[in-house]
Amino acid sequence: MPPGIGPAGEALVAQWYARAGYEVLDRNWRYGRAGEIDLVVARAGTVVFCEVKTRSGVGFGAPVEAVGYRKQTQLRRLAAAWLSERGAKPRSVRFDVASVVWPARTDPTIEVLEGAF
Repeated sequence: MPPGIGPAGEALVAQWYARAGYEVLDRNWRYGRAGEIDLVVARAGTVVFCEVKTRSGVGFGAPVEAVGYRKQTQLRRLAAAWLSERGAKPRSVRFDVASVVWPARTDPTIEVLEGAF
């Protein structure tokens, strides 16, 4: 995977959400050593925490498959910390996983699995 493909994939997904009417609230939000949330977006009272996985191919499975139980648990904890830090009280919270497949010399494919867990 070429250097920079991960951040480039995150930027594409942020643009995808913006085009869909979401406000991008945070990108690469870190909570000490506990980890990082790739994207936090909101629309119509719903705050969405999105994990973005970018790969150059699917030879080792779809990118979404890389978000297992441990990662989901970590993201839930980070989301609680983000909401607490911001004093946010959204109507609802959702966890999405975005897959970006970006083979060399071709356009990327973006798939967002809304409510992934």
